Amino acid sequence: MGAAPLASSPETLTQTHLELLTSVIKRQEQVKLIHSYKYGFSGFAAKLSKEEALAISQKQGVVSVFVDPIYQLHTTRSWDFLQLQNSLETSLTPGANEGDAGSSSTGAEDTIIGLLDTGIWPESPSFSDKGMKPLKKRWNGTCVKADDFNSSNCNMKLIGARSYATDDSSPFPLTSTNSPRDEDGHGTHTASTAAGSAVSDASYYGVATGTAKGGSPNSRIAMYKVCGDFGCSGSSILAAFDDAIADGVDVLSISLGASAFFRPDFNTDPIAIGSFHAVEKNVMVVCSAGNDGPSAESVVNAAPWILTVAATTIDRKFESDIALGGNNDAIKGEAINFSILDKSPMYPLIYGESAKSNSNSSTDQSASHCEVESLDLKKIKGKIVVCKHSEDDTSKSIIVDQLKDSGAIGVILVNDQLKSIASAYLDFPVTEILLQAAEELFTYINSTKKPVATILPTIAVTNYKPAPQIAYFSSRGPSSQTKNILKPDIAAPGVNILAGWPLSNLSSNVPPGQKPSGFNLLSGTSMSCPHVAGVAANVKSWNPNWSPAAIRSAIMTTAILMNNNKTQLTTDSGSIATPYDFGAGEVNPTAALQPGLIYDAGPEDYLLFLCNYGYNTTTIKAISNSTLAGFECPKNSSKDLISNLNYPSIAISNLQGQEKKTVSRALTNVGAEEITYTVSVQSPVGVDVKVVPEKLQFTKKNKKLTYQVTFSIKDSLTSELFGWITWSNGKQRVRSPYVISSK
Repeated sequence: MGAAPLASSPETLTQTHLELLTSVIKRQEQVKLIHSYKYGFSGFAAKLSKEEALAISQKQGVVSVFVDPIYQLHTTRSWDFLQLQNSLETSLTPGANEGDAGSSSTGAEDTIIGLLDTGIWPESPSFSDKGMKPLKKRWNGTCVKADDFNSSNCNMKLIGARSYATDDSSPFPLTSTNSPRDEDGHGTHTASTAAGSAVSDASYYGVATGTAKGGSPNSRIAMYKVCGDFGCSGSSILAAFDDAIADGVDVLSISLGASAFFRPDFNTDPIAIGSFHAVEKNVMVVCSAGNDGPSAESVVNAAPWILTVAATTIDRKFESDIALGGNNDAIKGEAINFSILDKSPMYPLIYGESAKSNSNSSTDQSASHCEVESLDLKKIKGKIVVCKHSEDDTSKSIIVDQLKDSGAIGVILVNDQLKSIASAYLDFPVTEILLQAAEELFTYINSTKKPVATILPTIAVTNYKPAPQIAYFSSRGPSSQTKNILKPDIAAPGVNILAGWPLSNLSSNVPPGQKPSGFNLLSGTSMSCPHVAGVAANVKSWNPNWSPAAIRSAIMTTAILMNNNKTQLTTDSGSIATPYDFGAGEVNPTAALQPGLIYDAGPEDYLLFLCNYGYNTTTIKAISNSTLAGFECPKNSSKDLISNLNYPSIAISNLQGQEKKTVSRALTNVGAEEITYTVSVQSPVGVDVKVVPEKLQFTKKNKKLTYQVTFSIKDSLTSELFGWITWSNGKQRVRSPYVISSK
C-alpha cells in the first residue's frame, strides 16, 4: 500500500489494514493478519482466496496484491586480497591518510549493518564485542526471546536479532520456531563477512589458516531471520524491511533473491518494494546478483535503488595434487580433502571406462563418467578411480559417495569445464583436474600395465594468478527488466570465502576425529554481497550524511579493472570480462572512502525512473506519498529516458546505425574546495563518444556540475559495445562504464 502516511501511527495503520481485510472477507472465521507493515511503509500479509485478493486489489490506495513468493539464498583471505589489489592501481590512488581505512574501518563503531538471512550463531568468536564501546546513536531494535535465544546472546557487536516465523498451517514452514538462532549457517557466514570481529588462527580444519575478519569489523550487526529450510518468504522479507527501517540500521545486506527464471516486476517483488522504502529513509541496500550465471540476462535484484553485487575469485587456490608412479611429474588438482593416503604413489589406479561391467545397460560413455550401475564394482575396489564429469552428469557428490560405498579408496574427477569453486570432500581423497590437464594422466595409465598413484591432502596456495576472475556462477547482465540501467553494479570476492559458522555438531560435515569448526568455506554471490555491505558501512561512517546513491557512486567509480597480473579482468574460463559480468569493476575498499566526486540521486529520481519504466502518476503517488505532494509523471516519459537517471554507469539500448543519443549526468564535488577534473574516454571501434564540457571546474565543496555525453555509431551494432568515461584531477579517478546496444 505504498509509503506509510506521515500522520498515521503504527497502531492506526494496523487497524486500517484489518478494516480493509474485513471489508472483503465474508467467511465465518476470525480475520487475521499474518504481518502488518506499519513503520517504513504500509501493507499486510493475509490468507486470501483469489476472489478476495482481486477485490482488495481494486480498493483505493492499494498498489499491488501478489502471492507470497518463496525466494532462495544465493549460496580471511578475501579482505587481505582486496587491500593488495588496491596497491595495483597506484598511479592515481587516494592519499596516505587513507592507508588503513579499508581494513580498520576507523570510526565505524556507530554504523549498523542489518542482514536478512537465516539467523545468527551468537557464540561465534566473530561476534565478540571485546574492545567495543556502547553504541552512541539511537537504536530501536531488540533481541527477541526464544527457547534457545535471549537478550544475553546480544552484546555491543550483535545489537539486534529478530525472527519471522511463517504461519503454522503452511505445508512448508520456513522457520519452525520464532528464534533468530542460525541452524543453517548461511546467516552466520554473511554476518561475519560483513562485520565480523578479527579472529586469529581461523581455518577450515587447518586449511586456509589466517585471521578472519569482516569488512567493517567495528560496525554493529542486526540479524533479521527470514529464511528457513524451504527458502525465504516474501511476507517475512517485507516484515524484516519494515522493522529494520524502524530499528535504525544504516546498511542492509541481502544475500537472497528470486530465480532468474521467475522475476517479478518491481511492484510485486518484496526486495524491490522493501528496498525502495528503505532507500527513501536513507538506508543503503546491498543485494547479491544471483547464481544463475554465466547465462546472459540472469542478474536479479536489479532495481536502480539497489547496489547489485557480482562474485569473483581471490588469489587463493586449494590444491590437492596427484602423484603418479614412475618418474612422472605431479599433476595439480583442486579440491578440499584431508587425505590420509600415503604420499608415495602406491595405490592402484583405474579409469572408469576400464571398469565397465558386462551388463547390457553399460556403455563406454556411462562407465567413463563413473555412473555406478555401469561399473564392475570388483574392478574398482581398493583403487583410485578416474572419472570424467560434465555439467549434465549426476552430481559429483553423489558419484563420489557411490564410489566410496563401493570400495574405491579415492577419486580423480576430470572436468570438461573450469569451475572456480574448490569442492569439499573432507576425509575421502578426491581431487579435480581439467580435461586439458588429464592428457598426462591418461598417457600414464595407458603406458603401463599396473598404474599407481596417490592423492595428496589439500594445501592452500596464495598469490595465485590471475585473480580476481569472474566466477562462472555469478549472474550476468543485462537486466531483462531494463537494459537502460547497467547491472550488476560491482564485483567482490565470492569464491571459497572463509567466515564464521555455527558450532552445531553435524557429524556428516566434520572430518572423523575432529571437533566441529567455527568457520566454513562457502561460495556464491551470497558471499560477495556482504563484502560490499562492509565497504558501504565504512563509507557511511566516514561520510554519515551521504545518501545511499552517493555511497553507491563512491564504491562504483573507484573500482579496480586489473587483475594481479596487471592485465584486464577475465572470467574464470579465461575470456575477457565485460561490465555485464562485473559492473564497474572489483570493489576497492580504501579508494571508496574518498572518491572525489559522486553521482547523487534521491527519491524523486527514482520516481522519475518509475514513470519512464511505465507506471502512472496515480500508482507512483501511492508508492511514495511521503515525497513531493505535487509530483506528476512527465508527459514524454519513456523507457529510453531511463538512461538519464544520474547513475554511475551509462546504458544505452535501441541505438541504430547513423543514430545519436545524448544523456546527461551531474557530479557533486566531495573533495577539495577548488579543483578541476578533466575527462578522458575509452571507446571501442565504431563508436564516437563526445563529452561536453571536457573540464569541470569546482569552486567549492558540494558544488554540482553537469555534463552531457553524445554517443553515435556509423553502422548497426551486431553486439553490445563497452567503454569508459573517466574524470581525473591528476590524483583521483572517477570512472564510469558504459554499454551501447541495438536491442
